[in-house]
Amino acid sequence: MISKSPKFTRQNTACARVLWPDECSKSTLNALRELTTRFGFSVRLAEIRLLNGAWYVTNSGLIHLADRRRCRGISSQLMSEFSDPVVCRWVFKATVYRTSNSKGFVGYGDADPSNVSPLVRGAEMCVAETRAVNRALRKAYGIGLCSVEELGSFSGPSKPFAVPPQSSGHSRSNASSNGHPRLRDQLCLLIRQYSLDPTLVKAYAVDFCGTATLKEASRDLVESFISELATAAKNDRESLLCKLNSYAQPAEVKA
Repeated sequence: MISKSPKFTRQNTACARVLWPDECSKSTLNALRELTTRFGFSVRLAEIRLLNGAWYVTNSGLIHLADRRRCRGISSQLMSEFSDPVVCRWVFKATVYRTSNSKGFVGYGDADPSNVSPLVRGAEMCVAETRAVNRALRKAYGIGLCSVEELGSFSGPSKPFAVPPQSSGHSRSNASSNGHPRLRDQLCLLIRQYSLDPTLVKAYAVDFCGTATLKEASRDLVESFISELATAAKNDRESLLCKLNSYAQPAEVKA
């Protein structure tokens, strides 16, 4: 147990009253004092937050606690069998090792456009990994609070994504737009997952889309390329590597 000084506890209470004057009931402040004494979370450093009358820990609060408790390591792993890059759904597994002899505390995190805030749309992969790490840390150190990053959108049930009208020319935007997942993230995942050469993949993509640069390709073309690349990598990676190697530029021979 971390025993914080009475001065630190008073500072936490004072900060909470300034930040959330309408929500700081007697029971809420008593809970804050207990959390301060037990875990040493700081309100001023945004390690803990009050939302709708309940306390939530943040990722920074959990990481700082792990550092204070001399955590030996944290690992994360993408669960490819449960992830779907096409719809931007990601699942991660995280393991926290409290000591060198620890078998590890495991936590899983998932994220997709339906369970994240609109503010972080397009970064679902990062959200999923953070959620996994947070859950593993909470389990490792016996923290009953939910973390802020594990919460979904505060705007209520997600609405269906509206498909923007396609122009007759090539669209320059292949990133997140109007709630769509970022195509670049999907492509980067495939490259990392199947150990592909990014330069050769880019050359293949340009040839596939029939444009001078990838930025000039329409979103539909890039989506088709990603789908084609994913299928080829999964079904016959060796043939895909041969095809990618055909885009390699021959080295100049110097006399």
